[in-house]
Amino acid sequence: MKPVSKIVQIRELLAEKFPNVRIASEPAPVRDMPVWPTGLWPLDNTLPGGLPRGSLTELTAPNDAWGSALVLRQLIRQAAASHQWLALIDGADSFDPAPFDNATLEHLLWIRCANAAEAVKAADLILRDGNLPIVVLDLVMNSARELRKIPSSTWYRFQRLVEDGAASFVAITPTPMASSAKHRIFLRGKMPVDAFIRTDAELIGRLVIENAEVQHELELEARHA
Repeated sequence: MKPVSKIVQIRELLAEKFPNVRIASEPAPVRDMPVWPTGLWPLDNTLPGGLPRGSLTELTAPNDAWGSALVLRQLIRQAAASHQWLALIDGADSFDPAPFDNATLEHLLWIRCANAAEAVKAADLILRDGNLPIVVLDLVMNSARELRKIPSSTWYRFQRLVEDGAASFVAITPTPMASSAKHRIFLRGKMPVDAFIRTDAELIGRLVIENAEVQHELELEARHA
């Protein structure tokens, strides 16, 4: 399917889901809270209480790390629990909706993309629309070759788009690449051997989440040790 056709489908889906939305030229409504609490305490404690509104947060999960899917599932559940919509732009069509009930999925706009280029175009459209309070761009399963083709200017354009509204925008990447991100969070550590028999609630306590600034300080200390 051609990218133009996919964009038309996204617009039609938005019109169907939000029949009474304001026109895109109107400013996004201002939320009372400057952050959106994710309900994931290791992440909220690392951030200023939650995902900042009107800015880009990068969640980086290296190939040897784990936890990005766990965090994504929590974001989706929290959005449903708080009666808000979450747009998931799935860069490699890798999202599995099986763990969720219908009530949770009713608050999810899932945009399935075949590659990173399609995902970037979809993110641009969603952010310009400005109606969705939580937008997640998941590129963690896309190849390095695809990701290298994303110009650095793309991230600055995304930041300009999101700062005009009140959305919390999250990019999940396998390596740091969102140069305009206000916060960059790393997921560290190996997947526990018993992960497949544990619940998400049990696994959350085992997540190793680090702020990029803290990680940089640790690297500097190690060099001078």
